[in-house]
Amino acid sequence: MSLLDYLLPYDFSPLTILSYMLVMGFYGVGLIRMPEQDRPGSLRIFAFTLGVLICYAVMQTRFDYYAQYMFFVHRGQHLILHHIGPILIALSNPLPVMRFWFAKISPGWRHTLRPLGWVYNVLQQPFIALFLFVGLIYFWLWPSIHFDAMLSRDLYWVMNWSMLLDGLLFWWLIFDPRPPAITSSLGYGRRMLVLAAAGVLQMFLGAWIVFSRDMVYDVYEVCGRAWPLDPEVDQLLGGMLTYIP
Repeated sequence: MSLLDYLLPYDFSPLTILSYMLVMGFYGVGLIRMPEQDRPGSLRIFAFTLGVLICYAVMQTRFDYYAQYMFFVHRGQHLILHHIGPILIALSNPLPVMRFWFAKISPGWRHTLRPLGWVYNVLQQPFIALFLFVGLIYFWLWPSIHFDAMLSRDLYWVMNWSMLLDGLLFWWLIFDPRPPAITSSLGYGRRMLVLAAAGVLQMFLGAWIVFSRDMVYDVYEVCGRAWPLDPEVDQLLGGMLTYIP
């Protein structure tokens, strides 16, 4: 296979490609049109771009094929969608670009979009954010649900998008650059508690997968694996990728 074959989508999704194009388009145009004194530095621009691109890569390149036929690659895919990509985007602090575009919205549209703000505020409550962040990992790795998700194209896309969107919400809660003393952002101590709780709960799940004596995810036996890797090794590597973060 050529490099182009690896870069082309394995499972072409117009909605996914359009979504990423809009994100990069609005970000790029915002950078060009916003006042220079408000423009993020080159390192932050690089972090945002890298975060978006690696999320795109695991969803719309040949990587997605391997994620569907190898458990440990699937866990690597979700490691990027739920952790690494959103962390880079949150650390890039895209708030200045978002504020630039928000200022362009008419008062009527702002009123229409207000319910989204209410939903966002609810989802950013510490307990709810923690429950969703860890709960989605457990939910999609529940053996029977995971089996169905890997065999259903629609459910598979719901799984991947839910992991990405929840990762963006959670890591923004953790890395929100606004000072807690004068904004509604979470205090630093509570951020550390939420992060520690998420890490411990995810480690429990990873340890269960690693030390399980039986094949937990037999869907990869049904569909076949992309590489001739021993099933126990595949599960072990996937469990380690779940455990380490």
